[in-house]
Amino acid sequence: MLCENCQQRPATLHFTKIINGQKNEYHLCEQCAKEKGEMFSYDDSGFSFNNLLSGLLNFDPIKNGHQVITSPDQLRCKTCGLTFSQFKKMGKFGCHDCYNYFEPQLEPIFRRIHGNSQHIGKVPHRSGENIKIKREIVQLKEQLQRKILAEEFEEAAKLRDQIKALESKLSERRG
Repeated sequence: MLCENCQQRPATLHFTKIINGQKNEYHLCEQCAKEKGEMFSYDDSGFSFNNLLSGLLNFDPIKNGHQVITSPDQLRCKTCGLTFSQFKKMGKFGCHDCYNYFEPQLEPIFRRIHGNSQHIGKVPHRSGENIKIKREIVQLKEQLQRKILAEEFEEAAKLRDQIKALESKLSERRG
């Protein structure tokens, strides 16, 4: 099988990407995979989870051929002191505040890995109803804000009442 990108070299890398539930299969040669940043490479120390995470996050600028952006690497969590470059090496955060300090850098990474930066996966069966109610409340609050901005106050009042009903239903379920 020839590489689907260059149509010249044999395809040696075969992989599947699933983004937002859409499955795509790719067949690339090693050179095209490197150029597209789709190939994980590792040094003599062997393959590790950190190498896998770095490859997924596309952190190694030498390997993917992208320009190095130095300023995000110098960011530092004010709580634990972990720098963004340390996070890239270790593949894990130092504390829960790191998510807040590095949030702008993380969103594109999450979008690249998961196809979205917001979890929309399966809901646990036991607490599923409460989660559905909470999501509906959030959606109704967004609609309420839009109605208020558009000065459609009668519609806004209906939404407000729906929100109150759902919030009371949620508090009853909690006990």
